[in-house]
Amino acid sequence: MFQQNFFSKAALALLIAGSLVGCDQAASSSTEASKAPDAPQRGGKLLIAIDTDPNCLDPQQAGNNNSLNIGRQLTDSLTDQDSKSGEIVPWLATQWQVDDDNRRFTFTLRDGVSFSDGSTFSAQSVKDNFEAIVKLGARASLASTYLKGLKQIETPDEHTVVVTFDQPNAQFLQATSTMSLGFFSPATVKATAEARCQGSLTGTGPFVLKQFVHNQKTELVRRDGYQWPSSLAAHQGESYLDAVEYRVIPESGVRFGSLISGQLDVNVGVTPQDESLLLAKKIKLLARTNPGLVYSLFPNHSTPLMASQPVRQALNLAIDRPALKPVLSRYQASATSVLAKTTPLYQDRSSALKYDPQAAEKLLEDNGWKRAADGIRSKDGQRLSFRISYWQNAPFIELVQQQVKKVGIDLQLEKAPIGQVVARQASGNLTVDFYNLTRSDPDVLRTVFDASGRNVNRRQPSEVDRLLLQSSETLDSAQRQKYVTEAADLLIAEGNAIPLVELATVIATGQQVQGFHFDASSRFQLYDTWLSAKE
Repeated sequence: MFQQNFFSKAALALLIAGSLVGCDQAASSSTEASKAPDAPQRGGKLLIAIDTDPNCLDPQQAGNNNSLNIGRQLTDSLTDQDSKSGEIVPWLATQWQVDDDNRRFTFTLRDGVSFSDGSTFSAQSVKDNFEAIVKLGARASLASTYLKGLKQIETPDEHTVVVTFDQPNAQFLQATSTMSLGFFSPATVKATAEARCQGSLTGTGPFVLKQFVHNQKTELVRRDGYQWPSSLAAHQGESYLDAVEYRVIPESGVRFGSLISGQLDVNVGVTPQDESLLLAKKIKLLARTNPGLVYSLFPNHSTPLMASQPVRQALNLAIDRPALKPVLSRYQASATSVLAKTTPLYQDRSSALKYDPQAAEKLLEDNGWKRAADGIRSKDGQRLSFRISYWQNAPFIELVQQQVKKVGIDLQLEKAPIGQVVARQASGNLTVDFYNLTRSDPDVLRTVFDASGRNVNRRQPSEVDRLLLQSSETLDSAQRQKYVTEAADLLIAEGNAIPLVELATVIATGQQVQGFHFDASSRFQLYDTWLSAKE
């Protein structure tokens, strides 16, 4: 067993093995912007525009960025992750020990932490929260996968918690830095999953939930007496801001105009077409490529169409990824693997993602898919047609639709509210899923594809599951690199992942917004954010 205040050398090497170059892209609107005051100022309400309803505020359950960016303000984590180095550093845990086989993790907790209802945060809180996440099962779409294989949690005293897994768990330490494994009070843990989604949340964080109105707004207020920020924080004590209000504004033009006019402080839903206009108006743009799983299509093997590997492979070959660039943000890029470039252990697999419409057509012809008069193929009376449901601002998907039509595939698009899309995805009945998933660890692949877990493809266990399991069990960076790369290759070759575009989070802020920055997962924590006087 070894003791550490930070990550071990082996683990640190693992985290930074993937290229981190460009992961903190930032664009300032103008060198003429007024200089920020020397000292942070306290007070004020930060007004943030988001493009969709958060749907569920509980970060232990939620999976979309708007929800998680709200949940992050309400709760803290055992550790934090440096966005530049990938290093895991203390937060609610001051130090930790990890057994040599990566099965047993012992955390020493800091003293004096409490929930906003006055109840004490302790080792029992960690145990209760983690066990509640396991009971949530699939509802805890991310958090439950981070705790897969949990064997037991021991609390030898109120400041020591020991978490043991059935098998080595290389990804767990990084998982403890996420808001998905953040902490809530005993009253919250006992509440129903539905109540928690709707705002029955009492956390340890620097802000407290005041109001949540679906499709309108979420209001937070400063937590009085907060004294336990992450070791990465720029200050101590309470947050600078008095309050934060997230306003749901679906129309990009309204978000744009409201920011320009000063009615908003932050727009987290910047569209590619607005970037040049915002820069021309001397509005600050902050951008960071999201680590994790890129925007991809995920065929469902349980449906007749996608049970056919040649169909899945033809779909991959029919997509011209570089041709998607004209509709992307200047900070986005076409996919070169299942993982984004900013993900630790990423390797370029673009050779497996080449555009080859002739090969796609041959695959379909050889497997009996013949063109009809309208150009769409059919076989045994079934058209090569399917629909994807999505809620994101993703104009590139329309170009993908046009591209695959050229080889005889009819891709139909249905944009719907996030709640409807999430429900359809959960049903397992969609022919093809479409989304991305942000996480600064390659274990994000196991989260999505593991046949004994989420199993987005609804496929039978195969070699890729063995590789994903092995990658989760070793901290040896060379070995883990090998397993992750082989798994990515198999997912692409078998048509189980059809990567499209790397997501980049692009945020516009007024000149009065200071101290706003991304975390390692391209999300944000507002504890250090403050407002200077508007000009």
